[in-house]
Amino acid sequence: MRFVIALMRHETNTFSPIATPLSAFNRGSTAGPLYGDDAVRACQGTNSAAAAFIDLVRRQGDEFVMPLMANAVPSGMVTAQAFESMAASIVEAVGAGCDAVMLDLHGAMVAEGYPDAEGELLARIRAAAPEVPIAVSLDFHANFSAALVDNATVIAGYCTYPHVDVYETGARAARTLMAALRGEARPVLLWRTLPMLTHMLRQTPRAQPMKDIMERAMAAERDGEVLNASVFGGFPLADIPHTGLAVVIVADAARVDAGRRLLDELCGMAWERRADFVFPIEPMEESIARAKTLTQGPVVLVDHGDNCGAGGPTDEMTVLGEVLRQGLEGVVAGPFWDPGAVAELIAAGVGQSVTLDVGGKTDMPALDLKGRPLRLSGRVQCITDGNYQVTGPMFTGMKLSLGRTVVLDVAGTLVVICEKPQEPFDTGVFTHAGIDLSRRRYILIKSRQHFRAGFEPIASEIVLVAGPGVCSSDYSQFPFRNLRRPIYPLEVHTALEAA
Repeated sequence: MRFVIALMRHETNTFSPIATPLSAFNRGSTAGPLYGDDAVRACQGTNSAAAAFIDLVRRQGDEFVMPLMANAVPSGMVTAQAFESMAASIVEAVGAGCDAVMLDLHGAMVAEGYPDAEGELLARIRAAAPEVPIAVSLDFHANFSAALVDNATVIAGYCTYPHVDVYETGARAARTLMAALRGEARPVLLWRTLPMLTHMLRQTPRAQPMKDIMERAMAAERDGEVLNASVFGGFPLADIPHTGLAVVIVADAARVDAGRRLLDELCGMAWERRADFVFPIEPMEESIARAKTLTQGPVVLVDHGDNCGAGGPTDEMTVLGEVLRQGLEGVVAGPFWDPGAVAELIAAGVGQSVTLDVGGKTDMPALDLKGRPLRLSGRVQCITDGNYQVTGPMFTGMKLSLGRTVVLDVAGTLVVICEKPQEPFDTGVFTHAGIDLSRRRYILIKSRQHFRAGFEPIASEIVLVAGPGVCSSDYSQFPFRNLRRPIYPLEVHTALEAA
């Protein structure tokens, strides 16, 4: 058999002011997507769904082509040119002929003109090859429209957050696809989205309220009750009509009733716990003051309002400014995105003392936030190329790049400044620059949950800090215009009636 395998991933924060062009679609040192053999080499041996697809096809002795690997850090709207280019690469490969398609997608990509970019991609594939089976691996934060579901044959989603089961998710989707190709199963997709915006800090299947919902879904799949069962927390920072928590079941045609019962059960559990998916916000100053009382390090301070893993620019400096104002000692902070500051510091050179404005270059007009640089005085401690390979459990083996990176020593606080934004889900963002995290009392990073993959094992304490930004958990700040309404918790009583 001949397969088409492709990877196209982006989580779009529609409130982010940073557009996402084609050049942004590679998290490594190369600008833009990879194609053909280069795409295969970049994916194989990594914790990705595409790697699982590649391994399975090779074990079967079949053929495959990989027209595209395109993976961008979450940010604002994907440009029309970027989407058209990537979609054309995949559709052209499918049009050349294949027995099946396996796609490693995110599920929350919004492109100019397409609120459900993945649904548009699948519709184009279906138009090019009406009968071809399509298996799709999706992120836990996918949002669902009918176009995405109606044009797929199999859908499987990550069961973890942080996402450490990406390879296994690809394997789950591929196994069902292969069973269908062999005539051993007839997949039927059942799905539902609920009128609720969950807070990303309350979504993780590692803890309640999601924990036993996800465990029930995983058990149903494992025990053969259904072919696949996935619960999606959804990406709430996308102002589109189909945002919300979703459940997708792949049932065998011979056991559709069992799939419908499971769908009702999982949706009922989630809706009954809707209030538990709301995150209570502690004022930033209080969180930092509380952290100052902790004596055993390293204490991980997590600024979740400006996280590029959810579309933030990572140049919002308010939390670092407050950390310095309150006098926390032994801090390493970053990485902060500021290419201009990086250039200035490199020009000064290692060992030189410099005073400059860092960050605050990005206005966030959707939330009426103005960028405010932070003036820092320090010594250039280290300059690197920013390249590192992930050693932790999330996207293990992937080669990532911060671009040129500088460590600035500000009276003992190490500030890491980079050319390319990257959520710190792996300690490599610091260790590649020779920073010994065990010797730091505080580690200040911008993240939500993914940091737990690499940093939770070394943390004595974790303190969540509600800094400002387009990733805030305070939904009252966001001018939602395109959500289906009513929706919980924005409209509590009318959402109950709609449900």
